Amino acid sequence: FEEDSKNPAVFYLDHNYLENMLAMFRKVNAKERVVGFYSTGPQIRPNDLRIHDLIKRFSPPGTITPPVFVIIDVRPDRQSIPTTAYRVIEEVEGSGGAEGGASEVKKSFAHVPSLIGALEAEEVGVEHLLRDINDPTVSTVANLIKAKMAGLGALTEKLVEMKDYLEAVTEGRLKVNQQIIANMQTILNLLPNLNRDDLVKAMLVKTNDMHVVIYLSALIRSVIALHDLVSNKIKYLDDEEDGKVGEEKKESDDPVKKEDKSKSSNGTKEEPANTKPKK
Repeated sequence: FEEDSKNPAVFYLDHNYLENMLAMFRKVNAKERVVGFYSTGPQIRPNDLRIHDLIKRFSPPGTITPPVFVIIDVRPDRQSIPTTAYRVIEEVEGSGGAEGGASEVKKSFAHVPSLIGALEAEEVGVEHLLRDINDPTVSTVANLIKAKMAGLGALTEKLVEMKDYLEAVTEGRLKVNQQIIANMQTILNLLPNLNRDDLVKAMLVKTNDMHVVIYLSALIRSVIALHDLVSNKIKYLDDEEDGKVGEEKKESDDPVKKEDKSKSSNGTKEEPANTKPKK
């Protein structure tokens, strides 16, 4: 698939490649069927509806479920599930009543709830692989904090998305969807009531206990680091003293060795004179 960057209405889709891949997949597993297509997005493009009409012909005849369009977000900073699924729906625009207004049927994408799962055998294999991937430099506390930060980041992203939707509805750029409004109301109703005195006191006590543990941990860590530093310094001084004593012993032993060498050299010079043959 290729798309003209200057003119988004111009795109190229290789039908022969898709047909050959479908034929090969059917040779391996005849039960597999085409359920839709995917894009790296990260947003819906104008040509996606046209591509949807082209992909429909690869669906098996008599299929009731329409093809699904999935956007796979490959950006590394995404914290939530990187897939978003959509289906095509038809909406009637215009009054079309007695006033003579013309009605028009327009196709658009509607969100479909999706879930990423795996077979039991695949889950076991992934768990075994994750056991081997272990970074000893990262502690358990760091992993827990990272997971909490990822959860808060995903929550922030969803709240911003809800805010943008409500602002668009208020400004008239989007139509009101009662199902979305009901889901938002359910989420707000499930929020805990933080204005109760006993709940506020319990949260303060829990927070103070956690801060005391963090303070004691930092204090103990600092004391252990200072103890290791003092021990290392004492060991370094002891090694320096042992090295100086060894050098002094070596210097005191050197004159004796020099005298022995000189005596042995004098003896070797006199031997040739005594061993001259007589004529």
